[in-house]
Amino acid sequence: MPDFRIRSTQEELMDDLTLASEELRQNLDELETINTWLGGYAPVLNALARLRPQFPASRPLRLADVGSGGGDTLRQIAHWARRHGVAVELVGVDANAFMLDYARTKCREYPEISFQQVDIFSPEFQRQSFDILTASLFCHHFPDAQLAGLLAQWHQQARLAVIVNDLHRHPLAYYSIRWLTRLLGGSRLVRHDAPLSVARAFTRPDWQQLLHHAGIRNYKLRWRWAFRWQLVTVKW
Repeated sequence: MPDFRIRSTQEELMDDLTLASEELRQNLDELETINTWLGGYAPVLNALARLRPQFPASRPLRLADVGSGGGDTLRQIAHWARRHGVAVELVGVDANAFMLDYARTKCREYPEISFQQVDIFSPEFQRQSFDILTASLFCHHFPDAQLAGLLAQWHQQARLAVIVNDLHRHPLAYYSIRWLTRLLGGSRLVRHDAPLSVARAFTRPDWQQLLHHAGIRNYKLRWRWAFRWQLVTVKW
């Protein structure tokens, strides 16, 4: 049983960048289904709606999704932008070549989405700037010290805002997703990683401490259903 007072440091199976198999493809499909059922895209879309008055008026909004995985969050953003008549240039950033190939296939009908295979710690990526950076279910993969540095870096790269969508570390969330993935006959990857993701995730004090160490003072942190945190750091 995890100690929910602290973040778990156990690595997820998906943290292996060499992972490339049909099993991983199934896992990405399963994660998209879980996010759809549990409202997992709402924190990002809600934040974009609130930030919309700040969007550039004379050009498309340039947005990067770091750790873009299967590209499902980018497709949701593209749907939202089309519905609301918002011109966008969406960039998925990931280090895993297999995931990028999968995401490109899933995003073939979205010319506004492109992808980069790049290390987010590299100067190549850090030199790039975007209006908005998003990170969905990505931050919990990093230890606190590394994550604080990433938050500071992303805040510097973003002209407008950084949107983080991640999990709330809570016993109910942990045991609910553990039960759900077994009940639905999920793959080995999702049965292992889904509850572990919750154990590696955050409480409100965790976020407050991380943001303090990152030197970020201007932010909004909201709890969202189901057991999600919506963090928006802004530049004004």
